[in-house]
Amino acid sequence: MQDYSISHWGAQDKFQAHFIVKINADYPAKYVAKTILKTEGHFGAKQVSSVSWDGDALAKSLNSDDSLNEMIAKQSVRDATIFVEPSEGGVRIYSKWRTENDFQITKEMYAIYNTIAAHVRKI
Repeated sequence: MQDYSISHWGAQDKFQAHFIVKINADYPAKYVAKTILKTEGHFGAKQVSSVSWDGDALAKSLNSDDSLNEMIAKQSVRDATIFVEPSEGGVRIYSKWRTENDFQITKEMYAIYNTIAAHVRKI
């Protein structure tokens, strides 16, 4: 039997950086959050105008941090799309997949992930 889930193009050059916050997630559902973006413009000119978070307790904490949401709103749509979810032994923070030529973590993105990690530790 053939496995149809394997891509016929072979290995893809897609990368994703995961920032792991090592904590004991007693109730994992409260650590799930993702950005909801309000955008303006179309296609390549699309820009983020405001950011809110969808999720449980962590999302409520992140929504109350106006400076964090302003930092995220200055990023591109791709960079402003952020996911937070529990994993084994911690909580991971990550964004969308990138190609090898596009893969980078800027100082601004590191500051955003670090602020999110501080909220995770606070919960």
